[in-house]
Amino acid sequence: MTTRLLSPDELEAALRQIGAERYHSQHPFHKLMYQGKLSRAQLQAWALNRYYYQCRIPAKDATLIARLPTPELRRAWRRRLHDHDGDEPNTGGIARWLQLTDGLGLDRDYVVSTAGLLPITRFAVDAYVDIVRDRSILEGIASCLTELFSPTIIAERVGGMLANYDFITAATLDYFRPRLDQAPMDAEFALAYVKQQACTPEQQEAVLAVLRTKCDILWAMLDALHLAYVEPGMIPPGAFVPSGR
Repeated sequence: MTTRLLSPDELEAALRQIGAERYHSQHPFHKLMYQGKLSRAQLQAWALNRYYYQCRIPAKDATLIARLPTPELRRAWRRRLHDHDGDEPNTGGIARWLQLTDGLGLDRDYVVSTAGLLPITRFAVDAYVDIVRDRSILEGIASCLTELFSPTIIAERVGGMLANYDFITAATLDYFRPRLDQAPMDAEFALAYVKQQACTPEQQEAVLAVLRTKCDILWAMLDALHLAYVEPGMIPPGAFVPSGR
């Protein structure tokens, strides 16, 4: 609990410490992934469920843009919509994620329908959008700061998957290449905003708390995947069932 006003650098250090402790790069499911210990079916389940997160990011960003008070802030945040939605069909991050699910052998219409999601996936992702809609603008922007930590997880994921799965190619993982540039740029803008605008101990604590919550959301999504598709294998009714199971 923050009881005194932190300097901007102290606040940044506290945010980065949350990532070191709570970011889902520490999750056993992620470690199994980049170590090459998941089956194709388990990777399909991950890609299918993660699609819902990817496709809701623009909704989250559009919600925040509608709340931002200045043209300068709206223009800066609008870049994120371009990155994920693209300028035309079959461009942008969502299209590249569908390239990944295609490469893993999933039916595209089934993926886009989101019919096979784990219940926790839908609940967790919708909770993230709700944070941006319902909490303060400062908290909405701070919730995006998990992007500070994403280059490390992307590097582990891409390197490990290319090295350990012969059915995955660089083209399959094309989603991640631009994110190595986009995520740090987005995180730098959000971090600067938070360091400038969190001016009281209460605001700083809210910023730290919402980043913990966002890390919890990402962790819970991998918890659900592990329970359903690794151990003990409890797939909920209606969720994706790999072929041959």
